[in-house]
Amino acid sequence: MARTDDDSWEITESVGETALGVALARANETASDSPLFTDPCAQLFLDAAAARGWRPPTGAMAQRIRTIGNYAASRTKWFDEFFVAAGAAGIRQSVILAAGLDARAWRLPWIHDSVVFEIDQPQVLQFKEEVLAAHRIAPKARHVTVGVDLRQDWPKALRDAGFDPTEPTAWSVEGLLPYLPAEAQDLLFERITELSARDSRIAVEAFGEGFFSEENLARRREQIAQMREEAAESGDDMPDPEALWFIEDRADVAEWLSERCWEVAALPADDLMARYHRSIPADITGGTMPTEFVEGVFTETAGHM
Repeated sequence: MARTDDDSWEITESVGETALGVALARANETASDSPLFTDPCAQLFLDAAAARGWRPPTGAMAQRIRTIGNYAASRTKWFDEFFVAAGAAGIRQSVILAAGLDARAWRLPWIHDSVVFEIDQPQVLQFKEEVLAAHRIAPKARHVTVGVDLRQDWPKALRDAGFDPTEPTAWSVEGLLPYLPAEAQDLLFERITELSARDSRIAVEAFGEGFFSEENLARRREQIAQMREEAAESGDDMPDPEALWFIEDRADVAEWLSERCWEVAALPADDLMARYHRSIPADITGGTMPTEFVEGVFTETAGHM
């Protein structure tokens, strides 16, 4: 299913299906011997999607999800810690952009009076709420869904849902940037900055140095082609990520934010995984992940709004 400017999706198709892949990685980590985190909701989403006709990946695709499991687990743990630390600093308002099947509102220890806004396609958010409600799982913070495409006027939808731009906010951008064109990425961070009060925090999974090099892109295409060929041989249909991603050079996130009053720090993905004593096989992206994790605090005064 190729991307278009105004496309939308159910949880079992296009970009929505990638959320199921992430849920599968989280379910695998939860069931492991020494998990970095536990997410009991992940398996519930998988079971509900299967009841709708979704087939869990097998063969090459299932193997890839397993081999990048350490990266996915490290990423999840880092964002978990980001929100916990923001709460410890007194931030009670959080926004999860492109929330997908993220269940942090239901599983993290939120401080009193916290509110968590989740922005994503209406169908995706509806699926998640229906599954958790069916299992009588209640959120641990006030949970507000904002069903709107991030390419539309989501700041207005967020305000209409009760968001207070005068209060510090914890923002997360996880697994999102590849699905946005370069211009849309800039617009996303412009809007976040405009909505951020002083002392707001942001956490971003960003492209690392060298991601858009010809060498890395060529290696990536070769690996994907091989996995798709293996999937076809076993009778599976593996989607082509490049049909969903916007592979185009773009602004460095850490630099962009630091130039706009965010005090930032960036951690390469390999260093993050080493922090949690995790790694990925050498035959996957050359044994390294060309992404980085950017964390920032907004230092501007409220007068910027």
